[in-house]
Amino acid sequence: MPPDASRRSAHRRGFLRLAGGAAGAIGIAKAAWAADGGETLTVPEWSRAPGAPVASPPYGQPSAFERLGRRPRSVPAFPGAASTGTPLQHLHGIITPNGLHFERHHAGVPAIDPDRHRLAIHGLVERPLVLTMDDLVRMPAVSRIHFLECSGNTPWLGAKPTWTLQESHGLLSCAEWTGVELATLLDEVGVKPGAAWILAEGADAAGMTRSIPLDLARDGAILAYAQNGERLRPEQGYPLRLFLPGVEGNLSIKWLRRLKVGDQPFQTREETAKYTDLMPDGSARQFTFLMEAKSVITTPSGGERLGEPGFREIRGLAWTGRGRITGVEVSTDGGARWKAATLEGPVLPRCLTRFRLPWRWAGGPAQLLSRATDETGYVQPARATLVSLRGTQSFYHNNATFGWAVAANGGVSHAG
Repeated sequence: MPPDASRRSAHRRGFLRLAGGAAGAIGIAKAAWAADGGETLTVPEWSRAPGAPVASPPYGQPSAFERLGRRPRSVPAFPGAASTGTPLQHLHGIITPNGLHFERHHAGVPAIDPDRHRLAIHGLVERPLVLTMDDLVRMPAVSRIHFLECSGNTPWLGAKPTWTLQESHGLLSCAEWTGVELATLLDEVGVKPGAAWILAEGADAAGMTRSIPLDLARDGAILAYAQNGERLRPEQGYPLRLFLPGVEGNLSIKWLRRLKVGDQPFQTREETAKYTDLMPDGSARQFTFLMEAKSVITTPSGGERLGEPGFREIRGLAWTGRGRITGVEVSTDGGARWKAATLEGPVLPRCLTRFRLPWRWAGGPAQLLSRATDETGYVQPARATLVSLRGTQSFYHNNATFGWAVAANGGVSHAG
């Protein structure tokens, strides 16, 4: 039997054991049949007449019974600023639909005419270029699936018991990104000796700019014009954005209009006044790009209420900017004991990975935690460990373990 088939078979056997064996599972089905009263066999109204005609809206919409949506993380400090989170607790698989991908804007969403948009590449290069969107789309393209996470996701302070997963981890999404590798363009313009950094600038009213090390720019960076098979949406940087896998989302400049190659960081507002990590001794860590191994349980999670005691499958997401996730452990007693979860394929580099663990809830209190390990051997730290090293004055890069408390009545809330 192939290894994957063997793992699936073992998971099914585990399910039956936790459900009370095959006979117990069948018993549940019989009870459900009796409770249904035969209604299932009654032909419902939607089966008695033709459905809606195919001439529906030009762009397909979800069922009217599905009410998923992004929600603001906080009240904007000024007009145009926005931060809306993905409802991770309601999603399946690893791909975030374009309409639910998290957003972060600093000065609203510009309406850019792609025919007039230009990308300039200059500075320490042999052959400066100005490219149209047609130029870029004609170049060799790549498509890769990667997560994108805001470094301000999961704040260090201010967690509330009422938080849902959307509020605690919603500035995280995962998509297939299509475009031209930045390395291709750097080879085309010819980087001069001494070049070490690139300034990326957006065309929004905030003039978003970030300094990017040249080696990071060559590590899989994409000038993306499409997401999940369609052209970028305006809120995701239409018609062109920089996408840097595995690092803080602020580096993936949207509405990209300029790349300037230099020999040192450009010390822009976003990397001096913001996006630095304040340390306990008063210093600040700057250019802390990497998003380290992190995981979270998506169900049960905040805001849920469990029904009858019995079998449930604990499910969650894990990710790392260092490459692939190699393992996830789950605890149901606040970290006293841990059990290895099953990773759901595909397990891709710098991408969300699903994990699952069969669990029988006995009906009493429980505290759920998960911790991830990546292919470098790095293990997601406990909150106390991370706080002992970094304090709590930073706003960014909190990848500590995160817990949910299950009450005896089945209510689920954040538990530190």
